[in-house]
Amino acid sequence: MRTSPKTVVKSVGPYLVPFFKTVAIFFVLFGDASRDESIFFCIVKCLPIFSLILFVLLHGMNLTEYYRYSRRVLIGLIFSCFGDAFLVWPDYFEVGILMFAIAQFSYARAFGWRPMKILHGLAFAAMGTLVYMFLAPALEGIMLYLVAAYITLICTMAWRAMARVEFYNDLWTWTKLCGCMGAISFVISDLTIAVNKFRCPVPFQHQIIMLTYYAAQLGISLSVVDSPIDELLEKTTKVS
Repeated sequence: MRTSPKTVVKSVGPYLVPFFKTVAIFFVLFGDASRDESIFFCIVKCLPIFSLILFVLLHGMNLTEYYRYSRRVLIGLIFSCFGDAFLVWPDYFEVGILMFAIAQFSYARAFGWRPMKILHGLAFAAMGTLVYMFLAPALEGIMLYLVAAYITLICTMAWRAMARVEFYNDLWTWTKLCGCMGAISFVISDLTIAVNKFRCPVPFQHQIIMLTYYAAQLGISLSVVDSPIDELLEKTTKVS
């Protein structure tokens, strides 16, 4: 039986309180700070993601196939936290991109490859190509390759998240929808970063980037709630 949103709010909602509190603290302290290279800023910035790591762990975790999805989301959150830390300092921007690239790869693996939905993939490939063509004139050196690889990974992640939501077959769940919305928010956040850093200033870029980023990680983290049931259904489908 699927977990209803009302049930989740009552059962796991309290475990999300630290996330919302730490997000609120971040925006109270650094809501207008587009650049702060202090250790304190780094800690406060990472706290919401650390709260989501605890949320995923408390929801259940072991090495069996039953929690395969949750493990991959957990890995994505851990590398995202590392990415957050490295991006605080401009000298480590490339390392930060690498950390988030690993996170996107892990999220894509969590979302899986069934159903494939090639048309969705082609749409994201076209979008990614257009974004790269827009950014390329401002890139040089290793960034030409890093940005290309990252765009490929995040578009793949978003494609796989969207492919999981099948309204017409009544196979969708609200947790899959959370994962999909989280993936889209991630794309918006990273696109804002790229445009602001490489092409032109984006008004309110700090607020847009961080709001969509935290919303993205929240949505992806919430998608673990029904993931064990999805794993069992997938196994049942393969057997039948």
